[in-house]
Amino acid sequence: MGARLTQAATGFDRALLITAPAGDDRLFVVEQGGKIRIVRPNGSVASRPFLDISSLVSGGGEQGLLGLAFHPQYATNGRFFVDYTNRADATVVAEFRVSGNRDVANAASRRRLMRIAQPFENHNGGMVAFGPDGFLYIGMGDGGSGGDPGNRAQNLTTPLGKILRIDVNGRTRTREYKIPVSNPFRTRRGARPEIFALGVRNPWRFSFDRARPDLWIGDVGQNKTEEIDFATLARARGANFGWNRFEARGRFSDVPLSAGRLIQPVAQYSHGPGCSVTGGYVYRGPSIPDLDGRYIFSDFCSSQVWSLRAGPTPGGLRDISNSLGMRLPAAGVRGFGEGSDGRLYVTTGETVWRFDL
Repeated sequence: MGARLTQAATGFDRALLITAPAGDDRLFVVEQGGKIRIVRPNGSVASRPFLDISSLVSGGGEQGLLGLAFHPQYATNGRFFVDYTNRADATVVAEFRVSGNRDVANAASRRRLMRIAQPFENHNGGMVAFGPDGFLYIGMGDGGSGGDPGNRAQNLTTPLGKILRIDVNGRTRTREYKIPVSNPFRTRRGARPEIFALGVRNPWRFSFDRARPDLWIGDVGQNKTEEIDFATLARARGANFGWNRFEARGRFSDVPLSAGRLIQPVAQYSHGPGCSVTGGYVYRGPSIPDLDGRYIFSDFCSSQVWSLRAGPTPGGLRDISNSLGMRLPAAGVRGFGEGSDGRLYVTTGETVWRFDL
């Protein structure tokens, strides 16, 4: 039987992401303006935000509260991490803790881990997620404008245009986190030791397969082509996803690849069916035969939804837009997310939809 979309909750203000701590039956919805809202198991939305940092956030365009990741041991340590654009237009990665009330975070617990200056207002990236290795991964766009004018994605001295990886379970004298000893450029002179992979333009979004140590990235293209990148975590370490030498598999410039092994997209599509990829997840929730073990993603402009077989050998694209029981509104798919049970959700800004059988 095919999958269908069911309304899970509505009434949000520019919702971008849905997630949940391990073993928790609530959903946490990230709103671009700076709030995190809770959806209870019965579908009602808590009137009080779990966290409200609107006063800290520059929330227009491609800026805002862009990411949320709960620590793998959140149930016992209450730690979670957010990525947002501050009032000075810089990216901030910060830690918060839950309060004595499980539905309300302690806003005073904020601890800034990282501040990254942004030369332009677009291509902020913003996804944060814990990998199967227990480290926190951070998606950084190339700094914005068009065509990566500063050649930042291929420059190891800047975190822009990269996937970063840090260890949040420790600190050093100079950092609010540790650098994993296996980070590929940790000992290279002049390189940012946080870099895990390079050569991305604006990773919106990346995710890890629950069943396999695989990394999936939806990387927004320039003028012609959107791409989906895939690699096992081992192969992704030190990988170069090609921007701005390549836009997807097509040659974009004469800029040489600076480091790492080139990994070309596992899937791509032109700007006929869309214009801005919205990366998703490999479906590992309660069985939906048409989705089981397939990577699901969409496009912001067209709201078409595609799937492809997940690793180790991903297959071709399958357009499932017309088999979901409804068409999502055009220019509306802002993000995907998972519940703790692996159920898959998609948001169109005001409404969160669930993939059901």
